[in-house]
Amino acid sequence: MIKIFQTKENRFIPVNEIEENCWVNVSNPTADELKELSADLDIPLDFLTDSLDVDERSRIEAENNTILIVLRAPKYDKDKPDVPYTTLPIGIVITKGAIVTICSSDTGEVLDLYNSKLRNLSTENRSRFLLHLLHGAAFFYLKYLKEINRRTNEVETELQKATKNEELIKLLNIEKSLEFFTTSLKSNEFMMERLPRIKALELNDDDKELLEDVVIDNKQAIEMANIYSNILSGMMDAFASVISNNLNIVMKFLTSVTIILMLPTLIASIYGMNVTLPFQRSPHAFFIAIGVSFALSSIGVLVFLKKRWF
Repeated sequence: MIKIFQTKENRFIPVNEIEENCWVNVSNPTADELKELSADLDIPLDFLTDSLDVDERSRIEAENNTILIVLRAPKYDKDKPDVPYTTLPIGIVITKGAIVTICSSDTGEVLDLYNSKLRNLSTENRSRFLLHLLHGAAFFYLKYLKEINRRTNEVETELQKATKNEELIKLLNIEKSLEFFTTSLKSNEFMMERLPRIKALELNDDDKELLEDVVIDNKQAIEMANIYSNILSGMMDAFASVISNNLNIVMKFLTSVTIILMLPTLIASIYGMNVTLPFQRSPHAFFIAIGVSFALSSIGVLVFLKKRWF
């Protein structure tokens, strides 16, 4: 799907055809759409197809006054409850007359570009538009990292009473998201370090200052991801022991109950034999057997309580 926008009064206005200084947003395109777009804007076809590879790393490439910047952006997918936080590549192609973003998902939705609260975002200044995309990606990395930390705390509370592996699997899936984030953030960092050396971008002083802010936010996200990953790894090791200990406690309790219940069973088994037994002719034999069983069970309970075996 191809959508074309112009910015007016800090809003994106849809247009029907490619115009000067427009934003062409391409999401999950077909092969015919890519060939048509490549011909219309004189963009190398591989600039468009490479960005659709989910494993494409962040990089910068220039050819015939056309610049390709691949950005790894975070994405939240509510349809994947196991690993909802992942990353995906967004191709940003800067030409003389337009800026093109291409992604397997809608770039505007991933980076919340359609939000009317955005300010100073214009398709006429393509360098500034690029920096806003980078800043939006760094912002959502920080936002999703906070959400991941909140989910980790929720699972931690559940783990304190857990005896199964479900909670540990949840932590493992969270760790996968952190690994995705860390790898993509480091890749983005290397790409951003090259941006000031690209003369075709023509970054002014304000743009360079904004780029520094983006780099700082990106480094902060890397540090947060590393810290959360280290905490999560230690937590998984600790709670693996907690789950094992909780299971041992349950087995210990069940074993103790089994031993206590075995004492009345032993008395009943003895008096069920076809041999001469004490008190068998007494009219109170049943109550004597029950009393002995109850007494032995009570003694067993007291001994287990004293030994803290319950």
